[in-house]
Amino acid sequence: MGCIGCSCSTGKDNAPGCNSNGGCASGGCNRHNTYDWITALGIQDAKPFDVVEVSFKNGARKEFFKNPPFNRVTTGDWVIVESSAGGFDVGKISLSGELVRLQMKRKRVRNDAKLAAVVRKAHDRDLERLDEVRGQEKEVLIKARVIARSLGLNMKIGDVEFQGDGRKATFYYTADGRVDFRELIRHYARDFKIKIEMRQIGARQESARIGGLGNCGRELCCSTWLAEFKSVNTAAARYQNLAINQTKLSGMCGRLKCCLNYELDTYIDALEDFPDRAERIKTQTGLAILVKTDVFRRLMYYTYADDRGKFYAIHVDQIWDALDMIKSGSFPASLDDIMAMAPPPDTDEAEEAEPDFESVNDVIQLPLEQRKKKKKKKKRNRDRSQSAAAAVEKAAQNEAVQSRPQRPGQRPDNRGQQPRGPQHGQKQGSHPPRKDDRQPQRPPHPKPQNDARDGQPKGPNNGQGNNQNRQHPKHKNKGNQDPKQD
Repeated sequence: MGCIGCSCSTGKDNAPGCNSNGGCASGGCNRHNTYDWITALGIQDAKPFDVVEVSFKNGARKEFFKNPPFNRVTTGDWVIVESSAGGFDVGKISLSGELVRLQMKRKRVRNDAKLAAVVRKAHDRDLERLDEVRGQEKEVLIKARVIARSLGLNMKIGDVEFQGDGRKATFYYTADGRVDFRELIRHYARDFKIKIEMRQIGARQESARIGGLGNCGRELCCSTWLAEFKSVNTAAARYQNLAINQTKLSGMCGRLKCCLNYELDTYIDALEDFPDRAERIKTQTGLAILVKTDVFRRLMYYTYADDRGKFYAIHVDQIWDALDMIKSGSFPASLDDIMAMAPPPDTDEAEEAEPDFESVNDVIQLPLEQRKKKKKKKKRNRDRSQSAAAAVEKAAQNEAVQSRPQRPGQRPDNRGQQPRGPQHGQKQGSHPPRKDDRQPQRPPHPKPQNDARDGQPKGPNNGQGNNQNRQHPKHKNKGNQDPKQD
């Protein structure tokens, strides 16, 4: 895995982004990182191989070098290697032993090829010098882009890589055509005072060197594991029924995404069962056109050319039967008749009809569901009883108000008559419940109600059982008082 934003370039100390073991938290400190499991297990090769793989600048570049036996270096060691342009370079051994032989075979490098050699292990001063030159790369990259733009060259400087001793710098650029950069090299050599090498790369190689995150949320495949690039065209999107939208199908490099080729073989194999010329089917009702195809469910969606309001999902086997009928000279009546043709057996229903396990739906009952149902029933009955009791109490209050006699000299009370407007809590046009419709429950005793207009009780009974007229406390006869009231 590549380390985006990880500053552990030398591995000398645990820099930010690295864990306590000196490794990177994202899986490795190199792009195109490889795992030497033979060395990790401590297994010694029966036939030692004298070639090692060395990575430079966090795996942006990897090369093979001869490893003399007196160096005693292994995977994970920082080493000084010979440079083809003179001087030396500093890198980290990523693979050693038998795995290097397989890697050379994969990259088509012959075992007897002429390779540079590993000089020795790198010490602290070599790593400090490497950090110094790596720190200058960003500033040099900005100045190099300014110079190229001032000269009017149609090119883009993508990355700069310094050699370990700081004597040489390689400028990686992208361009649509051939660029005459002889004048550019003179400016670079005069300003930077180092040896310059220009190397043209493609847009995909540039994204692999820079790195980044794709719209899938993961690191770019080209910067983590994808080493060989294959051509991608829009036919891959058409086979997968994807909309030809350049912005959605393009990656960070501006080219079509490499992941369009990952599932292409699966789609091609599935499309072999579909008819080639089935975009239009003639029926007696009208011409039917193909709208879309569900490859893995083996369904083809059709609609009428004149009326596109309804879509018909027809199985591919039924389409083959309809095409055979058309070849014989008879046309199907409609798309509904095609759907009614001997449908293929549904594998999902067959599996549901004969399950491999025993169904226990009718045997085991969860007590939790029963408790929930009981609680709901109890709550429903309680709400009904409360609503019925409230209706009875309201009816009793209305009856008590209507049966109350009117006192002489008192304003007429219209509450016992037909109200002019809707009462409080009662809709327009609704009537109070009748006496016959009330439930046979004992109505509660109405509380004594006082008239707020004269401050006197409204009726003689006032909710009590006796018929004695009440008098004001000042005008009561003291001799007639009940001694119990004292």
